[in-house]
Amino acid sequence: MLFLNLAFMKMERLPRVFTFSLFTALVLIFMACMLPSPKRVIFFGDSITQMGAEPGGYIPMMQDMLGAGSTGQQFELLGAGIGGNKVYDLYLRLDKDVLSKQPDIVIILIGINDVWHKTWGTGTDADKFEQFYRTLIHQIKNSGAEVILCTPPLIGEHTDFSNPLDGDLNKYANIVRRLAKEERCPLVDLRALFLEYNISHNVDNAEQGILTTDGVHLNAEGNRLVAEAMTKVLLNR
Repeated sequence: MLFLNLAFMKMERLPRVFTFSLFTALVLIFMACMLPSPKRVIFFGDSITQMGAEPGGYIPMMQDMLGAGSTGQQFELLGAGIGGNKVYDLYLRLDKDVLSKQPDIVIILIGINDVWHKTWGTGTDADKFEQFYRTLIHQIKNSGAEVILCTPPLIGEHTDFSNPLDGDLNKYANIVRRLAKEERCPLVDLRALFLEYNISHNVDNAEQGILTTDGVHLNAEGNRLVAEAMTKVLLNR
């Protein structure tokens, strides 16, 4: 306010109309400088995250949801997903793609490829998955950012646990749940949420087409479900 008082004293020498306009502009600039900066949120993951940042994906949906209320300017949402990534790939590019951007919050969604790629011998063993995942959490927290974890949602939409990789995916989802508890990270339990939705809506026990286009990658309804769940957790930060 001292700055504004000094500015106003100097403006007294100007014509009244110019004085008022200039003072108003200075007040607006001062108020803008006092507003808190938006929290930078980085979504870190594989092709689900990469596609989630595209038009129609859950990240633009979240921006619309956040913008619909008074909190719209509180968050800056950035995608950092690369198709085919596993937890080790996230570890290798953590500094470049996440920490260098100085995020306030990092949302991790990984695990699908760590399980899925076991089919052709390039997946990630459970102990290694947990080790690298925990290291990611620690390094992100050490940078000063908060970490939100997400369980990997699905590989196939059958609701009777007849998808070939259901057993492994449940195991890895449980690892993420335990890490969230042990490391005191908020959790978006997409695995449970997607299964609950499919039990209610997938009456024909279809392999795909309810929340995904191919059993893994999200369709419009899948993106909406993720956007709503992540937005709810984000607004509680």
